Amino acid sequence: MEDFTLNILNLFLVLVAAWLGGIASKRMGYPPILGELIIGIILGPTLLGWIKETETIKVLAEIGITLLMVYIGIEIDFADLKKASWAGLLAAIGGFLVPFALGYYTIIYFGGTPISGLFVAIAVGVTSLATKSRILVDLKLLNTRIAYVLMAGALISDTLALVIFAGIVSFADAGSLDLSGLLLVIGKAVLFFVGTILIGNYLLPKLGRRISKFKNQSSTMYFTLILIISFGYAELAELAGMHSILGAFMAGLFIKDNLFPKNIAREVQKSFYDVSIGFMAPIFFVSAGFSVSLNVFQTDLVMLITIVFMAIFGKIFGTMLFYLPSGHGWREGITVGAGMNGRGAVEIIIAGIGLQMGIINQNIFSILVFMAIFTTFTVPFMLKWTTVWLRQRGELVQVDGRKGILILGVNPLSLLMAKYLNKKEPIVHMIDANLEMVELAREKGFDCTHGNALKDVVMEQAKANESTVFLGMTGNPEVNLLAAQVARENFYIYNNHILLTQDEEGAGKSILEAIKASTVFAMKVHPEPWIQKIIKGEYSEKKNTVSKDIKTREWVLKHGKSKVLPFVIREKEGNVRVFHYDDIVRSGETVIFIS
Repeated sequence: MEDFTLNILNLFLVLVAAWLGGIASKRMGYPPILGELIIGIILGPTLLGWIKETETIKVLAEIGITLLMVYIGIEIDFADLKKASWAGLLAAIGGFLVPFALGYYTIIYFGGTPISGLFVAIAVGVTSLATKSRILVDLKLLNTRIAYVLMAGALISDTLALVIFAGIVSFADAGSLDLSGLLLVIGKAVLFFVGTILIGNYLLPKLGRRISKFKNQSSTMYFTLILIISFGYAELAELAGMHSILGAFMAGLFIKDNLFPKNIAREVQKSFYDVSIGFMAPIFFVSAGFSVSLNVFQTDLVMLITIVFMAIFGKIFGTMLFYLPSGHGWREGITVGAGMNGRGAVEIIIAGIGLQMGIINQNIFSILVFMAIFTTFTVPFMLKWTTVWLRQRGELVQVDGRKGILILGVNPLSLLMAKYLNKKEPIVHMIDANLEMVELAREKGFDCTHGNALKDVVMEQAKANESTVFLGMTGNPEVNLLAAQVARENFYIYNNHILLTQDEEGAGKSILEAIKASTVFAMKVHPEPWIQKIIKGEYSEKKNTVSKDIKTREWVLKHGKSKVLPFVIREKEGNVRVFHYDDIVRSGETVIFIS
């Protein structure tokens, strides 16, 4: 029997390694799995040998794969397909089929078997579903057509990859097939998909409604229900002759909000995220690095370079080529291809299963891991370069998917700002923990949510998912900063403007920089004196149209920061935006302020 004490120590080291690698990768703007893979290579048997693969790690890694696939399924929103429609489908097909074909024939050229070529082809063709995360936020692309096409392209290509993967696994398990055997494999696959879809669309919602009537409900009960459904679907996939990860993925597709009461749905999914992405999946990715061999740089360097080149060229060229019928232009096609070039969880999982089943050897597995690392490294640079290219040509198309403004803190000052921001169309949503202030905002005609803005469920109720701007307007700078962090990291709101008081020290500025937020009014302010002036009517609203471009901070200094409070800028087209630090008032624009 294995020494369990050593397993605990080894598990501790794996988790620490995953945590450090993930943090380092996120700080550089890459998905955490990239850091987890690299640190697994460095600290594992490949290089330093400080961590080893034990039976405990293997079992936890297997569970981690299952839970990760469930979470990927949960994260997929088929509504994204409607936003990208035809363009997203074209990008997905071209971005999958062309690198798929190039990857397959590359392995055949180097003497590999057809089935190993198919495994490599799938791994080369997939796209990381992390495309809708930090890189899109940092480049301010969430409200563009490119973002929706990228999300839809990743969704379709990974789903297509998993279906093809399931077929290959069924064939590999069965060995050689005659006509009856082939029909049996196809029949079991059809039964699996029909059965899981029927269960997901009809049985699970009924189960959710029945359980919602129980008196003793808890998030723990629903979390357990997710696990039961997930492993049940995984077992159905195994019974159908396919791999369990396809069943887990299908389970995730149907574990949606209608399975849980809305008041705990977000909490349950957050808990599942913490367990799957925060604990189990990192164990798998670190341990995946254990199987990587650096010998490929000596024995198979030409194959490595060829596969990496084919992966990058195939993804970008294939996307551009198939994207042309969309009518959005070849330059946008190249940009989408550059964004889809990163590989991630699905690719590593498929490669790991191929190695485990003996379909590919350690060298090909190592090549696929390095291919994932190298291609993912290219995404931020290539996507930034191509989007700047589109911006300069005026071809970066915005989509009206988000246009809301979310204001935390109801007070006379925030209500005055909301009045101007809401003038063109009612897009302002407010949050406050004080019920009286919530009622006041509603009396003024604003949509206002009562609750704690640091809780995801409250932010969701306040339509954070539909907002593109967040304003922290409470008198507590710490709450404003923390809420802005939630808005950015959990709801991808990248325009965050915070009220900071004059008492706030340097820590506030460092947090602002960390979450890429700015100060509203372009200065620190004591809000209470201004609030009292508004209540008493001892103020006047004024307008200043600038004749030449001027930075907001310079405008404040020019007009006397203790005498005026600028809160919005009216653009020449009539749109209104928040007056904040690190902005420029353009010639012909009007600053609205009180004094």
